[in-house]
Amino acid sequence: MMIETTTAGVLALIAIITVVTLVTRFGGVFIMSFVTINPRIESFINTMASSVLIAIIVPMAFSGDAGSLAALVVTAVIMLATKKPLPAIAAGITAAGLVRYLGLTTL
Repeated sequence: MMIETTTAGVLALIAIITVVTLVTRFGGVFIMSFVTINPRIESFINTMASSVLIAIIVPMAFSGDAGSLAALVVTAVIMLATKKPLPAIAAGITAAGLVRYLGLTTL
């Protein structure tokens, strides 16, 4: 299937992605409404978010540039120090931007 990269094609892709996202979000909530949440399932749900996050971060740590590594380190340090995700994320984004702005992208 080919979609042209015209304005209409791009808008069609955005619409398709939006529908798929909404169906998966609402579908997950709908399906989980039939599941009894016991401690085992609750534990699975709580650890799933961490697993997805780690699956995204680990490859970046090994194959990313200096900016992504700086973001990872700064975010981890601030998160461990403050236990607050928003300042940690902001500091990580700032660190990545600063390293890339200064041209220190090679390790």
